[in-house]
Amino acid sequence: MSLKNVTSPETNLREIEFNIEKDVFENAVTKVFKKNAAKMTVPGFRKGKAPRHIIEKMYGKGVFYEDAINEVLPEAYDEAVKESGLDIVGRPEFDIVSVEDGVTMKAKVYIKPEVTINNYKGLELTKTITPVTDEQIDAEIERVRDRNARQVEITDRAAEMGDIVNFDFDGYLDGAPFEGGKSESFDLTLGSGQFIPGFEEQVAGHKPGDDFDVNVTFPEDYHASELAGKEAVFKCKLNTIKFSEKPALDDEFAKDVSEFDTLDEYKADIKAKMEASSEREAEKKLDDQLMDALIANMEADIPPVMIDEEAENFLRDYDNRLKSQGLDLSTYLKYTGMTLDSMREQFRPMAQKQVSTRLALEKIVALENIEVSEEELETEYQKIADSYQGVTLEQVKSLIQADTLKKDVAVEKAVKLVKDAAKIKEEQAVVGETQDSPAKQEDAE
Repeated sequence: MSLKNVTSPETNLREIEFNIEKDVFENAVTKVFKKNAAKMTVPGFRKGKAPRHIIEKMYGKGVFYEDAINEVLPEAYDEAVKESGLDIVGRPEFDIVSVEDGVTMKAKVYIKPEVTINNYKGLELTKTITPVTDEQIDAEIERVRDRNARQVEITDRAAEMGDIVNFDFDGYLDGAPFEGGKSESFDLTLGSGQFIPGFEEQVAGHKPGDDFDVNVTFPEDYHASELAGKEAVFKCKLNTIKFSEKPALDDEFAKDVSEFDTLDEYKADIKAKMEASSEREAEKKLDDQLMDALIANMEADIPPVMIDEEAENFLRDYDNRLKSQGLDLSTYLKYTGMTLDSMREQFRPMAQKQVSTRLALEKIVALENIEVSEEELETEYQKIADSYQGVTLEQVKSLIQADTLKKDVAVEKAVKLVKDAAKIKEEQAVVGETQDSPAKQEDAE
């Protein structure tokens, strides 16, 4: 193989012209002939016994050319790219220039764009930390109490809002039953809003064994159009009433649900975990703010193919997440009414940001002469192996090339460099009266 020429038809687009030597191509043609001759029928010869020149005379001299070129092209292209020194992105488009004295090929490729970035040191950023409130701690404890509550059957009083009732019901419109209006032994938490407005309040006040009617009007915007705005009567029978009894809020509760001996210790642990979560979220937002600032200070004419490929990566990752949940992309598309193209389009803004960020950081790596030592590389390999149960260090090394991982580690070092040099102002988020606490959100649900 020999590189003949590299031209630049337009920005970031290159055309690489290269040769596949005559003897290399001839050997590939011979190999393809031997592989395919047995499948070819030629009059006057037993199947698979016709000489090559007879087959070429009958089917055309170039009958084996396409397969032969496919046989030698990958290696020839890789050598041409290496010799050209180009940093190629995306898949090449190939054209055959000539098949004389070997093969001359032309590959149309896109390269990484030239990047300029300014003022990446001393960025002014704001880290906003959301304080953990007593209401949030109390709400988390209430969620744990709810999970550990026990249901107690009630026989000595009528049902109240908040109780769990089990009842039978049979609905009628103008004296006639309607589809979906009947059920037996149905469990309903009164006040949950599971039934249409006015229904649950009419169940309250009744005792086990009571037969009673519930009169309601379906909302005008009810999802079943045949019922929307209609008056209905539900004949009901109350079977049982249960009350969800939460455990007492004391040291025994703390011992049952945690590793702590006292309620105060348990609360302190919840607060510490919430504060750590708040800190992680603040750091994540700070990193996003930093990346946005780098992109704003960067100039690059990014080839669309880079965005397309990154959007495709997002799509594959999403498909894998669906599969881990027992779903698949085709089923998801069917139920959402989306198409692959519309999903790709949704991922494009994220892909644009991802590509732009990477280009900016790689430029900083180059400007700052950031290098990755063998020790740092080994540490990163070990970190990856430790994050996957049952995966050995050797397996990780076989899956991830050292050069690829070095680039990733160098980019991480660039992030740290920019972050350490930034002017970061810390502030606390103001929790206003109009802002719902988790506890209020839970009550609303």
